[in-house]
Amino acid sequence: MNNVITRTLEMFVRVDAFRAERAQAFPADSLGGQQFAIVAEATQQLNEALTTQTSGLSSVQQATALRAEASERLRDDMQAVARTARVMAEDTPGLENKFRLPRSGSVQALLIAARAFIADATPLKDEFLRHELHPTFIEDMQADKADLERSVGVQNTGRDTHVTATASIDSAFERGMKAARRLDAIVRNKYRNDPATLAAWESARHVERATRTPRRSNGGAADKKTDGGDKS
Repeated sequence: MNNVITRTLEMFVRVDAFRAERAQAFPADSLGGQQFAIVAEATQQLNEALTTQTSGLSSVQQATALRAEASERLRDDMQAVARTARVMAEDTPGLENKFRLPRSGSVQALLIAARAFIADATPLKDEFLRHELHPTFIEDMQADKADLERSVGVQNTGRDTHVTATASIDSAFERGMKAARRLDAIVRNKYRNDPATLAAWESARHVERATRTPRRSNGGAADKKTDGGDKS
């Protein structure tokens, strides 16, 4: 999760808590009440979108690992067929050209070749079996091809989910920050003669900035500097 988003979400939660303690001061039909409502909605949307984004990313990572495994199994299946076909070509010239693994390392190229291998090997199954290929070698290729196709589908779905969730996060972030900036003026005006409430608001509205990269001082020691402040 992006640290800026995390810190901003924490700020939104504090701002909503500030409103909850002073609900009567900001009626729903007031400008302040409307802006607090936007922050609350943005908080909920961020939480939901971040969960979805994490789930999508996890699906992509898992599918990527499964895709690599399925690709390796399918390629091994096809290599055995191609190796055997080269020997069979001594009796059937040209057969070796029917069973060539793709030079491209792309998944789609492998899947296209696998479909051709299955189609071309099926009528020659008995001859392949005479050369001691496993009795289920065609079924094995079909199963590994199906696993690869499924993993690609899951990977694409996970990527789409991640992208959609990221767009939702960006939208909620912008809407929430715009409302928080407007609230900053509203609350400061409303409580300009109430230092305690203003202090509570400043604490709620504050967003910690990221720690800067350590720099070496004149004495050679690494210095870290943490700035307080507001993204807005």
